[in-house]
Amino acid sequence: MSRYRAAEQRGSIRIPGVLKFLLFAVVLAAFVLVIMLTALRPIARVAVVDWAWANPSWITRIGFVNDMVREDLGSELTQPGGPDATKQTFDVPPNATVEDVAHALQAQHFVTDWRAFYYAALQGNLAPQLQSGSFIVQQSMTPAQLVTALIQAKVTLDTVQVTFREGIRLEQMTALLQTISSKVDPKAYYDLAKHPSQELLDAYPWLQKAGLPKGASLEGFLYPATYTLITDTHGAPYQITDAEALIRMQLDKFAAAIGEERMSVPSSRKMNFFQIVTLASIVQHETSFPKELPLVAGVYQNRLDRLNGFAPLMGSEPTVIYAVDTANLRKLDFDQWQTYFFWNSIPTKIADLKVPKDLQGYQTYQSTGLIPGPISTPTAAEIDAALNPDTSTGYLYFLALPDKSGNIFAKTLAEQNANIAKYYPNGFGG
Repeated sequence: MSRYRAAEQRGSIRIPGVLKFLLFAVVLAAFVLVIMLTALRPIARVAVVDWAWANPSWITRIGFVNDMVREDLGSELTQPGGPDATKQTFDVPPNATVEDVAHALQAQHFVTDWRAFYYAALQGNLAPQLQSGSFIVQQSMTPAQLVTALIQAKVTLDTVQVTFREGIRLEQMTALLQTISSKVDPKAYYDLAKHPSQELLDAYPWLQKAGLPKGASLEGFLYPATYTLITDTHGAPYQITDAEALIRMQLDKFAAAIGEERMSVPSSRKMNFFQIVTLASIVQHETSFPKELPLVAGVYQNRLDRLNGFAPLMGSEPTVIYAVDTANLRKLDFDQWQTYFFWNSIPTKIADLKVPKDLQGYQTYQSTGLIPGPISTPTAAEIDAALNPDTSTGYLYFLALPDKSGNIFAKTLAEQNANIAKYYPNGFGG
C-alpha cells in the first residue's frame, strides 16, 4: 500500500449505522413533506381545513393551518354578499357568538360563505369586541369590511317612549302626545286616527273585514302599550316615528295581541267583530276583575237580548261619560286637551242627562241597543268576555262594592235595590 493510500484512509470519517438511519429518515420525511405540499397538497389541505373548522381557535395559532384555510376560502374572502350598496341594519342579539353572527349574515345574504366572515372575524379579533345591537351594513361589503362595521358602525338612535295605558280613549292618547317631545304631531295623529285615509285602511284589510263602518274612527283598535318613538336616526336607515307610523304600530300591536281567530266571530254570536270590540270596551270600564269580565259582558248581553221582557237599555255610565267628555272637548282649544280631566263621574241624575244629538247613541239610559262604536281599546281579556258572555246566570244588574273588592250581581231590580240599601245605606255620596 502506498503512503498516499494510507494517508487517504487515515483522513476518512466513519459514520455509525444509527446516524445513517436517522439521516435517511430526515431526508425521507423532507421528501414526503415536499410531495405533500406539491402533488398531494390538495388532499392534505382538505384534512387540515376540516380539522381547522372543528377547532377554529387554532387557525390563527398555526401558520400553515392559517395559510391552508385562507387558500381554501380563496376569493370568498374578498367576495361581497351582493351588489346592493344600500345601507341596511343587521341585528346582533344578546349573547350571540361570532359563529352565530356568521350564519345569520349568510342567511341574510350579506356573505356568500359564513366561513369567510368567520375567518375575517378571527383575523380582526371580533369576538371580544362583539356587542348586541343594530349595526349599519351593506350587502356590497367584503367579509373584512363587515367585521369592521360590527365594531364601529353600531346604530345610535334618539328615542322617547310613550305609554298608552288600558282604558284610555283616542283623545287621551292625543293629549298625552301633547306632553312629550317627539316627531309625532298630535294634531296629525288625531286627524288620521279620527278619519283614517283609504290608503291606511287598505293596508289593514282586517279592519274592513271586522265590520268597521264607513267613516268610523280607529277608536277601539289603537292598542294600549308602551311605544318607542324614534326622534333622530343620525343617518341610520330607520324611519323617524311620525303620526302615521305610530298609528301603524298600534294597529300592528292590536292585530298581534288579538289574533285572527278572535276576529273571526262565529255566526252564532250574531255580532261582527266591530260590535264585539264595542261591547268589550264597555266591559273594560265596568270591572277590573278578570273573573267578572264574562259576567259583566253577560249582563249587557242579557239587556240587549231583552231578557224577561227587560227594556233593551244598556244603562252604562261610562258610555254617557264618553259622550259628555266628547262634548266638552269640542269647547276646548285643541292645545288645551292635555289639561282636561277625562272620565270624571257625572254629578247629576245620569238618566235625565242630555247630550248632543250626534252623541245620543252613547246615552245608554235613554237610547236602546249597542252604542255606535268603542269608547276605548279593549284587550284580549275583555274581547274574550264579549265573545263568550256568561248569560246563563240571568243577571241584569251589578253594583260596585264600597270596599272596591268587586261587584255584586242581581237578576231583578228588586234584588239590585236591596243590594244598594245594604251596601250604600246613606246613598252613593255617603
